[in-house]
This record gives sequence, structure tokens and C-alpha cells, in this order.
Amino acid sequence: MSPPGPDGAGLRVRPYALTGGRTRAQTDIAIETILVRTASGDVRAERMPMERGAILRLCREPSSLAEISAHLHLPLGVARVLAGDLCDEGLLDFNRDHATSDRPSLRLLERVFDGLQAL
Repeated sequence: MSPPGPDGAGLRVRPYALTGGRTRAQTDIAIETILVRTASGDVRAERMPMERGAILRLCREPSSLAEISAHLHLPLGVARVLAGDLCDEGLLDFNRDHATSDRPSLRLLERVFDGLQAL
């Protein structure tokens, strides 16, 4: 989905068209999850079309789901479904130990607290 240009023009695609009408992927990814390309993802990154390819290219360096959504101007739900699909295909990976925890990590809570204090 291309971001609109300065005059508002740009490719306009409904989010459900990008995800095939799905609102969830088989692999559920939290917003703060750090994603990185796998070796298979490295091979296919340049040949993968459109948003899926853009996600793979962006994840050359570790990136959170929130960063992917923001950089590519994709709604968070769309980025979550597409990234989940890429994980299911073995093209992206993340630390599943932290993703299954019901509680946020202490490091994340400290960063939020520091950010709030800075306000």
C-alpha cells in the first residue's frame, strides 16, 4: 500500500484486499515483537512482491511489528497478518519464548516508565 503523495494521490487498496479478508494469521505477533529475516527470507526478499517483499526488506535489520507498520504506512492489523504469514512460511522469525508470556518484560516496563517520566 503506497503512502499518499503530497497531493493525496497514491495507490489505494483496502486493507482486507492485502490480507485476503483475514484479520488474523496463524501466528499471532504482539506489537512490540522484534522480527528478523531468516536465511530463506534473505534468498526471497528481493523477489517477493509488494507489501510482503517490503516487510522482508525492512527486516534485514531487526524491526518491531510497530516499526514495520509505521515505515510501510500499513495499518497495524494488516502488518500483523502479513508478518504472521511470513513467519508461518519460515521467512521471518522472532523469539517465541518472550512472545508467549502474558506479562510484559521488565525491560519494556522500565522503558515505558522512563518515557513517561520524560514527559
